[in-house]
Amino acid sequence: MISGVSLLAIALPAAAQDGEDTITVTATGTRGNVDATGQAVTVIVAEEIDAMQGADLTRVLERAPGVSATRTGGVGAQTAVRIRGAVGEQTLAILDGVRVADPAAPSGGFDFGNLLSTDLSKIEILRGSNSTIWGSDAIGGVIVATSRFADGLSASAEYGARDTVNARLAASLADADTGFLGLSGTWFNTDGFSSAASGSEADGFEQWAINGAARYYIDGRSEVFVRSRYAEGDLDIDGFPAPSFTLADTLDTQETRQWTGSAGGTYDSGPLFLSAAYSFADTERDNLDGSGVTTFASEGRSDRIALRGEWRPFGPTLVHFGGEHEWTSYETLFDAGESTRIAGAYLQGGVEWRGIAAHIGGRVDDHADFGTEVSFGADASYDLTADLRLRASIGEGFKAPSLFQLHSDFGNLLLEPEQSTSFDLGLSYGERAMRDSGVYAEATVYRRDTDNLIDFVSCFGVSGGICTDRPDGTYDNVSRARAQGVEAEIWGSPGEGVTLGAVYTFTDAESRDTGLQLARRPKHSALFTAEFAALERGSLGIDVRVVGASFDDALNTVRLDPYEIVTLRGALTVTDTVEVFGRVENLFDADYQTVAGYGTAGVSAHIGARLAL
Repeated sequence: MISGVSLLAIALPAAAQDGEDTITVTATGTRGNVDATGQAVTVIVAEEIDAMQGADLTRVLERAPGVSATRTGGVGAQTAVRIRGAVGEQTLAILDGVRVADPAAPSGGFDFGNLLSTDLSKIEILRGSNSTIWGSDAIGGVIVATSRFADGLSASAEYGARDTVNARLAASLADADTGFLGLSGTWFNTDGFSSAASGSEADGFEQWAINGAARYYIDGRSEVFVRSRYAEGDLDIDGFPAPSFTLADTLDTQETRQWTGSAGGTYDSGPLFLSAAYSFADTERDNLDGSGVTTFASEGRSDRIALRGEWRPFGPTLVHFGGEHEWTSYETLFDAGESTRIAGAYLQGGVEWRGIAAHIGGRVDDHADFGTEVSFGADASYDLTADLRLRASIGEGFKAPSLFQLHSDFGNLLLEPEQSTSFDLGLSYGERAMRDSGVYAEATVYRRDTDNLIDFVSCFGVSGGICTDRPDGTYDNVSRARAQGVEAEIWGSPGEGVTLGAVYTFTDAESRDTGLQLARRPKHSALFTAEFAALERGSLGIDVRVVGASFDDALNTVRLDPYEIVTLRGALTVTDTVEVFGRVENLFDADYQTVAGYGTAGVSAHIGARLAL
């Protein structure tokens, strides 16, 4: 496969790049080996992303245990990614070191429909609460995505069903003594299909993005870096038009503009590693009706300064530390807008000695609107044998109320943060980063309790209490939830050129107030995958994703049926620099929904090529 260099490696000194595929930042906030943490972490590298093909990020993310996604239409439509049954907005999303949640979104989360896999080289998924390291939003888990850059010129393009075009062009220069400079551009366009399952008018999506990164080596220990990404998307959406106000075809569109960036430096003396950076994320959205009139507009922005570090004072001991200060603001067509700030600091001590790794730490955050929040976390792992490892972790998470939930016309300044406590216990065999070249197996049991869940409260026909002066409704801390389950995966190579894998997740997510199942959380999901080396330069793959039944609503009255999706894919290396590939998604044209009333793609064929010089 033709692959690139992770931007995580670009952001770290050259000495830290050895074994880059095994490096994770989600566990500690700096750098560490994925097998040296007791936390549940999955690392998906460039080769696996390439093998999956296409721009649909959910197809990549759902290869990890405990991860599920729901979407209101095709690629580009609103996409929620849930980790271990958590709410989509309780997944902290980080792109190239920048927190990319939209402060103007009602729940302050990140819409994964606006991030395509075309330009990514690495994805890290931490399953479990970890606000000790990451602060607000890390209740369900953390997803860290890294952009793709490689030394030289590279390009890719594919064409397929519904006139879908996915293209990328990148160029970069690297010098071991001086630094790195890279630039890439992507374009995705599809005619799509009707977002409303009952509709007939196709809803398309177009997005283009420009991504750049540079670093300069000051000396053998220090460097400075800068990176930035700008993306524009245009999505056709369906709605609830009069007089029936049921989901149906409309000519409405949503335009999204995202700009993110960061600048900073790193220092690495061996015992001491420091990284300091300023970062920002700005998201603008405009909803327009069929005549081009703006019906809603919003802008959310965050600015952040952060210092993270690792110190190894002596022997096997280590200390991770850091602090951040973030300013966020929002405004909409109907709100003048507000701003707030949150500052936090954490300290985590640990020991990594022979077959033992253990860490424990705490964090204090101060929010301008709700005050102080304290989080704790710990993890440990132990090598029972050379290949068998026992691990465990416990963590706390919190999510600050969004600016919209606090200050909009529906806002409530008395809201408390959502809070969670999670723990898991796992047993693994082999190395996580080597699952395609040996045998790797893991089984994990987990549980997470969440309190103070924030939800919208209707005030229709109610005039007193919390609904006083809020005839259209408001937000309140209304419920508690519990998610518990089992995650299991096994990967192996039974013969030369053959790789087999199976991933299974059991998720029991329910309201602790009503005992009913949480909406859109299937209890059972599984992935079965096989990769075959065909001849000397080719490969064939098959993926079968099986998802059990779930409910679309909190009252468990609207059922979402189970479904199975089969994808065939193949690739052929024509020369040392050219590879052609193709796939057929949803081979048996399964008719299914992840959100009630919204359509999904039928059988789809695509073909493409990659070039690396």
